[in-house]
Amino acid sequence: MRLPALRAGWLTQTFVHWSFPVEAVQALVPEPLVVDEYRGAAWVGLTPFVMADVRLPGVPAGTRGLPTFPETNLRTYVRHPSGRDGLWFFSLEVAWPLMLAARGIGAPCHAGALDVTRREETLVYSGRRGAGGASYRLVVRPGVPIERPTERDVWLISRWRAYTRRLGMLWETPVEHEPWSLASAGVEVLEETLTASAGLPAPSGEPVVHFSEGVRNVRLGASLPARRRPPLPESGSLCGSAPAGPGR
Repeated sequence: MRLPALRAGWLTQTFVHWSFPVEAVQALVPEPLVVDEYRGAAWVGLTPFVMADVRLPGVPAGTRGLPTFPETNLRTYVRHPSGRDGLWFFSLEVAWPLMLAARGIGAPCHAGALDVTRREETLVYSGRRGAGGASYRLVVRPGVPIERPTERDVWLISRWRAYTRRLGMLWETPVEHEPWSLASAGVEVLEETLTASAGLPAPSGEPVVHFSEGVRNVRLGASLPARRRPPLPESGSLCGSAPAGPGR
């Protein structure tokens, strides 16, 4: 990425994933995108984190006054006819109103009251979308570092772009950052209505959960109309083994 449109850090991030029937998720994804499957299932991720040091190119991290705020997204994994995989967001909960500008390219941003708190050995994430809107509360206990990510670990985290739809057009936003350092994590409390608000059936089975302290040098590219061009070679790695994806 020669010139990013925005720089930031994605910190204190938890990934909670459930498998779903492909047809239930595909019904919520616009054409021409198709659900990217892993072993015959679609996957939906709930990912709360802290968006830190949001800034324009050329502004150094740590500059006084840069916004830092919680964000949470609910997303699935899709593939474009070009073969390029990416994220499709069902919702983006943000605590900084200026992030609502991303609605201009169809990002489903919602303003809300969000919080991320460390309590001894646990992390507490919570949020509510306006008065009486969708909400969540997640308490996780980070575990040991994952030295050798499994194939599924890599597949769930490995995404380098997001797709959105606006005014009849599909948009693509590229992302670059350093590798994730993942750890296992256990869920102690999980209450959420984001999946139901998105039109998904209730999650079933135990979720797959990862934690990361985050990545600090995130580069978000300009959003451009998605084209049927050949996929570009990927770069970067997850714990040195495979491509790492955006924590969005």
